[in-house]
Amino acid sequence: MNPLPTAYLRGAGSTSFGRHEGRGALDLMADAARQAVVSADVARTDIDGVLCGYATTLPHLMLSTLFCERFALAPRYAHSMQVGGATGAAMVMAARELVRSGRCRNVLVVAGENRLTGQSRDSSIQTLAQVGDADYEVPNGASVPAYYALMASEYMHRTGITSADLAEFAVLMRANAACHPGAHLRTPITHAEVRAAKSIAAPLSLLDCCPISDGAMAFVVSAERGPHTTVRIVGAGQAHRHQHLTAMVDVMQCGAADAAGLAFAEAGLTVADIDYLGIYDSFTITLVMLLEEIGFAPRGGAAARVRAGDFAPTGALPLNTHGGLLSFGHCGVAGGMAHIAEAWRQMTGQSGERQIRAPQRAFIHADGGVMSSHVSLVLSTEG
Repeated sequence: MNPLPTAYLRGAGSTSFGRHEGRGALDLMADAARQAVVSADVARTDIDGVLCGYATTLPHLMLSTLFCERFALAPRYAHSMQVGGATGAAMVMAARELVRSGRCRNVLVVAGENRLTGQSRDSSIQTLAQVGDADYEVPNGASVPAYYALMASEYMHRTGITSADLAEFAVLMRANAACHPGAHLRTPITHAEVRAAKSIAAPLSLLDCCPISDGAMAFVVSAERGPHTTVRIVGAGQAHRHQHLTAMVDVMQCGAADAAGLAFAEAGLTVADIDYLGIYDSFTITLVMLLEEIGFAPRGGAAARVRAGDFAPTGALPLNTHGGLLSFGHCGVAGGMAHIAEAWRQMTGQSGERQIRAPQRAFIHADGGVMSSHVSLVLSTEG
């Protein structure tokens, strides 16, 4: 049996994250897409596939088609996707399959929204509340931070991690974001400030939570190498064990390890082979749970690796060098895509002042809902 063709992450584009007054979701998406197409060195007429993330500020029933109209594209394949925070990684995975099957040659993956300036606080809360079960959770007034706080409480009880351990990740992400000109939050913070910050949902403080941002991200996934260092998408996997917190069987096994296992098996690699991490971090507890379930740290031991410097830009396994959702910002689907964009830029030597030794094998993981949908990707410059 002949192996499937290779799919390449050929180009990336992005806006800054933060406040973009007067700019709608389509404006931001178009900016990021324009950069991605230029970065990939392809003509718009060469884009024959489009995958589009959802936007809570623009709940159009046909967002992919609407974007194609705005961006003057006429692809032979297009659709929108919606699996929460995992959507960006899932779209890259789907783009890869479209390319490998021969259906498309160049797939534009794009998402963005003006979540900070385009909707009220009440509207944001109402939208996010729908993550909860309509019968058993929403009537009790819980929000996404409350669901993660409940999950955090059990995980902390079972592993022995503390709020001080969680603070390590908030501080690291802010230090990384301070080096990125496009990050939403760049002012350094201390461990004491994280622990003294306003409580949002115990044990999570304000600085344990990601900010709401405006912004957009885009990629071109192609059948051919581009003008930059070649980055191949060599492994991908998904897992979906539950939707609602009340249906989660075990906080120690949310599905992240299942998705990662599929991606590693396809890539023919293991945790030990990875030299860069892009891990979803909507909350500090998200980051800890994912690192430990997938196996980049032992249970209860992720904070020890931070303190040892392992996850720092100069460490053995750099983590979210752009600052992650916690500090670079979170504008919905594009927030998770920023982890992929940063990995690609680091791997192709385009990270400017924050450039580390160019990684050869990066692992990306995103989750949607309340650790509900999991998508893992393995990128490689080898071969």
